[in-house]
Amino acid sequence: MLMLFMNFGQLTVVVGEISNFVAYIYAPAGLVTPLGALSIIVSAVLAHFILKEKLQKMGMLGCLLCIVGSVVIVLHAPEEQTITSVQEIWDLAIQPAFLLYTASVIAVTLVLILYCSPRYGQTNILIYIGICSIIGSLTVMSIKAIGIAIKLTIEGTNQAIYFQTWIFAMVAVTCIITQLNYLNMALDTFNTAIVSPIYYAMFTSFTILASGIMFKDYSGQSASSIASELCGFITVLSGTAILHSTREPDPPLITDLYTPLSPKVSWYIQSNGEWKQKDEEGSNPNFITVLRQDYFK
Repeated sequence: MLMLFMNFGQLTVVVGEISNFVAYIYAPAGLVTPLGALSIIVSAVLAHFILKEKLQKMGMLGCLLCIVGSVVIVLHAPEEQTITSVQEIWDLAIQPAFLLYTASVIAVTLVLILYCSPRYGQTNILIYIGICSIIGSLTVMSIKAIGIAIKLTIEGTNQAIYFQTWIFAMVAVTCIITQLNYLNMALDTFNTAIVSPIYYAMFTSFTILASGIMFKDYSGQSASSIASELCGFITVLSGTAILHSTREPDPPLITDLYTPLSPKVSWYIQSNGEWKQKDEEGSNPNFITVLRQDYFK
């Protein structure tokens, strides 16, 4: 039964990632990424009913804020552009503004990995999460390009013949490996309740920025629509932070599991006055097992 539930859980994760991948094909990244907060709500509700984890009143408020913010984002989200080939995405990727953003991402990431990570990675939570978030924005852009290429290929226009498709694929694989590596390091080093909201905020912010530069998502929108979507994002971010702040702390891990089994060595004075070691688990009648403090005075 346990294996059945584990397999079902793995299946749901795969289905969710595939659905998320498809969403990037048909909707702007600035819409899909912020709506990822809804998964936090679903997890909290399921944990409350299935795992019997207590959902406090502030946690319910956090869920409500996430829902309200998500509705605002959906109502004011930009429209998706119609793209007919990977070459069009490539033209968007090599425009000066996005090339400048990509160069900045690579430079900042190298500084964080080569200089900051060895020195401050274990004490500053922003180092590992910053690497994940900055690289993650390029991951989403390349994943979106690959998704559109697959969609066009299924519709009858083969995109595998273009070298741009394979460049986007290599960029996606490289970014995903780097992103997952440093995300796991962040989760191993710091509390999950702290890592999750900070990572969500930074990753979503950089993804929206990258999408806005590359696809010009907000070029045709009014100032009021942009302001409304920004307010919706801040509301979702606030709800996420509140929801994680009310989460019960994880039980401490037993890091010294084998200590009780390890033999302890004690010093005793033999009857002839010589010092000798004695295993605590052993027994030796020749040892004086009780030492009076005044013996040494």
